Amino acid sequence: MRRTSGRTEPRLAAVVGAVVGAVLAAGCAGMPDSGGITKVELSQGSADKNLQVRVFPVEPTKGAKPQELLTGFLDALTADDSYDTARQYLTAAASASWRPEAGIKVLAANPGHPTVTVTDADTEKPIKVSGQLVSQIDDRHSFSLEPVAVLTSFDFTFLREKSGEWRIDQLPDGVIINESNFRNNYRQVDRFFYAAPDPSAPTAASATSRDVLIADPIYLRRRIDPLTEAAKAVVAGPSLWLAPVSRSAFPAGTVVDGVAVDESRTAHVTLGEVDLGAATACRRMATQLLYTLADQGKGQVERLDLKGRHGGPGCQASKGDEPETGPGSLAGTMASRQFYQRAEDGVLYETHGDTASEPVHGPLGKPQPSGRLLGAIAVARDGERAAALGADGHQLYTVPLSETTSAMPQAVLTTAARAGARADDGLTSPTWDGRGDLFVVDRDPQGQRVLMVRDKQVVPVAVDDLGGRSLQAVKVSSDGVRIALLVKDGKDPKDGKDGRDQKLWLGLVVHGGTKEAPTVRITGLRPANPVLTEVTSVSWAEADQLLVLGKEKDRLQQLHYISTDGSQSADARLQGGEGMATVEASESRGGNQSPPPTLALQGTDGKLYRLVNNQWRELVLPYRAASFIYPG
Repeated sequence: MRRTSGRTEPRLAAVVGAVVGAVLAAGCAGMPDSGGITKVELSQGSADKNLQVRVFPVEPTKGAKPQELLTGFLDALTADDSYDTARQYLTAAASASWRPEAGIKVLAANPGHPTVTVTDADTEKPIKVSGQLVSQIDDRHSFSLEPVAVLTSFDFTFLREKSGEWRIDQLPDGVIINESNFRNNYRQVDRFFYAAPDPSAPTAASATSRDVLIADPIYLRRRIDPLTEAAKAVVAGPSLWLAPVSRSAFPAGTVVDGVAVDESRTAHVTLGEVDLGAATACRRMATQLLYTLADQGKGQVERLDLKGRHGGPGCQASKGDEPETGPGSLAGTMASRQFYQRAEDGVLYETHGDTASEPVHGPLGKPQPSGRLLGAIAVARDGERAAALGADGHQLYTVPLSETTSAMPQAVLTTAARAGARADDGLTSPTWDGRGDLFVVDRDPQGQRVLMVRDKQVVPVAVDDLGGRSLQAVKVSSDGVRIALLVKDGKDPKDGKDGRDQKLWLGLVVHGGTKEAPTVRITGLRPANPVLTEVTSVSWAEADQLLVLGKEKDRLQQLHYISTDGSQSADARLQGGEGMATVEASESRGGNQSPPPTLALQGTDGKLYRLVNNQWRELVLPYRAASFIYPG
């Protein structure tokens, strides 16, 4: 869940580097650089600290020509009203049919349009508005992956009304705005939906079947009743991308009548056109709304009271309710525990503070009898077991971290990759979700695949739309329905090698089948922040954020926060440089009151560093570490 301190809000950055100069040239602090005089004031809200300009619209002037009307209309789209003034630039018919909620086209600079004279004889003659499209928001307030960084144009036609005044008669639906104004007028927040149930869950009482909320990032106007708009966005349903793995408690057709917050930080929400139903159904709705409204920041919502339009008992929700369903709740209470492998012999240690540590219980807490070091280790989110790869990456073990177990168990999985093959063949990237399922990538050249291990059952995972790309690693979120993938382009026909640069993609994990015959599919693949031309390492840092070590073209390697919609927070980069090798983070449970995720990185020199007060400090351990590990 996004915090208002310690990190700036993510800004939309589908194509940032190429447009910074254009954005700066487009205007200062979000003010339009064309049109009439516009009154501005400074917002006092702490969440708007770096986006302070508030714009008031200007009505069309008497006798304005079509060219002036177009400029005034585009300026009015950036104003802080409900588009009432913008509609004054339209004919009655155009005002009735125009849908500003249809989406947002974000251009690199102010929309440009040539000087065109429109007369009564050629009212069908359009004036074209054009610009470089850098981002899009769809009609569900979600970041869109439609092609960007392309030149685009929009047609506006005009009509002289009986009053003698010109008005816009035909125009595209949605809002056209430059990137600077977009960042001033809109902010990214999360709405929340329940993760879809797994029909193959082992038992009804297991974590596999437990309700948990997942974040669906959206973009809302900052100063036009954001709480009501956020509530409306929840009842309208999830983004098209998240829909396959999410469920909403709200029946179709639900209407938000109003939202009010009292001095006790309780949000009072009234719904129309819906029966709140039984207490459990009502509570599920209230919980979705609670976390969504609380994500608006400023700590203004801590509880929620939900009622129907026609009265009735309603229900309440707060973050302390049990069973906990809040975002990141499946990350577990062990999320910030820290482990490392001793470089000398591969023994797994748990740290206590900055210097103290002790070996874990069980066979991973002592040297292997064979004397061979183990490969990568992933600790389960409940802290009760770990997954370990064999030294050559050909075997996968699941090992209890308990005093009662001393012998290394049999491997639950062995790759078919030929022994002695390339170093990057075989098993890699073991990763646990919060439901107890373990995922691993098998890079056998004869049949690359992803596998899920549930207890000792190995389930092949179908991956849609890889398009010949080579899958290098995966990192699954605690909720078990979202996954980060590191991929390379397909093999070069000249040398048969995979593409050199590693990219970050996002996908959804869809569970199906039965307890006896589960099925799993990774679908909905989408590239994350195409500005990053090379990604080295990725880790889930919060319920709606990933921490990514990567670089933009012709730039040094940096750490970036990436939202689960694929957009990047360019302002939230952490200190870094070319000496970084891998990054690890604890997945925070989310919420303004929870501690921030703990971050660590390993340098190419083998040294470990942890982020303390926004500064990287070397982690001095009793032994040299081969790797640093958080649960997951």
